[in-house]
Amino acid sequence: MRSGAKVAIVGGVFAVVVGGVGYGAYNVLDALNGGGGGTDSKSTAAEVKTGPVTKAEIDDASEKFLKAWASGDAAVASQLTNNAAEAEPALSGYREIAHVTEAVITPGPAVGTKVPYTVKATVSFGGKSKPWSYSSELTVVRGLTTGRPLVDWSPTVIHPDLTAGASLKTGEASTPSIEALDHNGKVLTKEKYPSLGPILDALREKYGEKSGGTAGIETWIESADAGGTDKTLLTLTKGKPGRLQTTLDADAQAAAEVAVKKFSQASVVAVRPSTGAIRAVANNPATGFNAAMQGKQAPGSTMKIVTAAMLIEKGLTSANQKIECPPTATYYSRTFKNLDDFSIPDGTLTTSFARSCNTAFIKLIDDAKDDAALAKEARDVFGIGLDWQTGVVSFDGSVPEETHGEAAAQYIGQGTVQMNALNMASITATAKNGTFHQPILVDRSLDGRTLATASRSLSPSVSQQLTNMMRQTASWGTGKNAMASVGGDKGAKTGSAEVDGQATSNSWFTGFSNDLAAAAVVQSGGHGGDAAGPVVAAVLRAGS
Repeated sequence: MRSGAKVAIVGGVFAVVVGGVGYGAYNVLDALNGGGGGTDSKSTAAEVKTGPVTKAEIDDASEKFLKAWASGDAAVASQLTNNAAEAEPALSGYREIAHVTEAVITPGPAVGTKVPYTVKATVSFGGKSKPWSYSSELTVVRGLTTGRPLVDWSPTVIHPDLTAGASLKTGEASTPSIEALDHNGKVLTKEKYPSLGPILDALREKYGEKSGGTAGIETWIESADAGGTDKTLLTLTKGKPGRLQTTLDADAQAAAEVAVKKFSQASVVAVRPSTGAIRAVANNPATGFNAAMQGKQAPGSTMKIVTAAMLIEKGLTSANQKIECPPTATYYSRTFKNLDDFSIPDGTLTTSFARSCNTAFIKLIDDAKDDAALAKEARDVFGIGLDWQTGVVSFDGSVPEETHGEAAAQYIGQGTVQMNALNMASITATAKNGTFHQPILVDRSLDGRTLATASRSLSPSVSQQLTNMMRQTASWGTGKNAMASVGGDKGAKTGSAEVDGQATSNSWFTGFSNDLAAAAVVQSGGHGGDAAGPVVAAVLRAGS
């Protein structure tokens, strides 16, 4: 190896330290001829191995690749993968564009065909240097043409957050960093509130230049999408952060972060009904996709808030009017049933709402005389699908106009209805307030954006009937247990949604307490009150 590259063998694991311009050259012939593999296809058919890679091959291939990468020889390292054309520019960029000047890579024991490793590097730019540590893993596969063991190329080999088309860069940041504040002026950080990581990155991307700060020097992942959000990985110099006030509430956010961690996949959002101000957004997992605001799934019986509003507005029923709740109901050859085939003799709309009777709502669809009535109600009153401008990217709900059995499924939040926790929190907020206020994370005065507005409000009578039914649900209905610890004026609606391929339905729950509405979804959580209910209750207790 050239001067400047040092290989240390300690206890059977290696570390390659590469300094400055003294990147070492790893012998490509040794790598390829010594069993390392590569995309070379000159071997004869007799030499081509088949079958699963062996432990010895996994150890050998991963060691040679990591040595070549750490020594800065992208050409050699890429030939030890099964996609040299994509691997070489990415590996070259690690040194030339990300400005990694030293790297110590330490592999751990292989787990099957996967080899985990830690990277301890130094990034240098503009006279500034800073250490950088992270962990990732690679997978060893058998080459299709050579039969040799090769690293299965993926951008995550370089960094676990690097995706196809994205790039790793170091330099002056494109936008100043921000110091995000809650509505009371408390500082919000990714470290204290992990779920806010993607949101704070997005707010910085959009409002960093408006916040009054100056850019620093950073290492970041540049999104592959033109409108995507870059992710900062390392800050060499901070610059001057700009101050950006959000609508979030630190106490509600802290409670939300804790609540979602009780489940492997969960999301929750809290909204203030009187203003639309978003008070909390939390996800587990906390990093990556912001499911709470961008998710798209059937919300189950929480959708009955919208369905009940439509039926009452049309004069087809009222909160205290008696309606049928049989064990099953059929509409255009599609049969719907209640949980465990229960029925409610001589029940009212309130009883069916509070106990989440599906068939009571299905049996009224004929009387509506308009299969698209629910879609219109969702859009015109609750603002669903009106291109919300929250301050970050969000999915704003979808209730397509359907006919026959598909329209009936929508009445109980199944079929083609798609929502997320943000949408359902907003629906509850609209029911409570009577008027849709588009949810926001930052005040519109910051950029003058146009907020979505619904074409009409609920009448005071309909709003009162809806909230009273939700109060009964929280008092003695399916939301009783979850809401028992919540004080003040409170209401709720539970839901569970069948999802193809899942053994257990998703758990949905939405509720309000005073001037705060919240909604949550727990993947494979079962009944709404069992899993999502306690998540909502925790946020309402903290934020009310």
